[in-house]
Amino acid sequence: MNARDAALQLLGARRAGATICPSEVARALAGKDDWREAMPAVHAAVDALVSDGLVDLSWKGQGLARRSGPYRISRRSRSEGH
Repeated sequence: MNARDAALQLLGARRAGATICPSEVARALAGKDDWREAMPAVHAAVDALVSDGLVDLSWKGQGLARRSGPYRISRRSRSEGH
């Protein structure tokens, strides 16, 4: 599984409006290996998902236009017209 698929799978298992941490995606990819090594792939996948309009980013309830510092990932709401 790649980081994009892992993120979408984790989001799909959550209720609408719920968020995931990028480290959750990395842990899903890494298994027993060090999850931190997977973070560059996770960040790249998240950037692509944002660009494709599939996810939104936030931190402490505030929307982020792009990945910067700590962040959470959520599915983009269909009511947003995307």
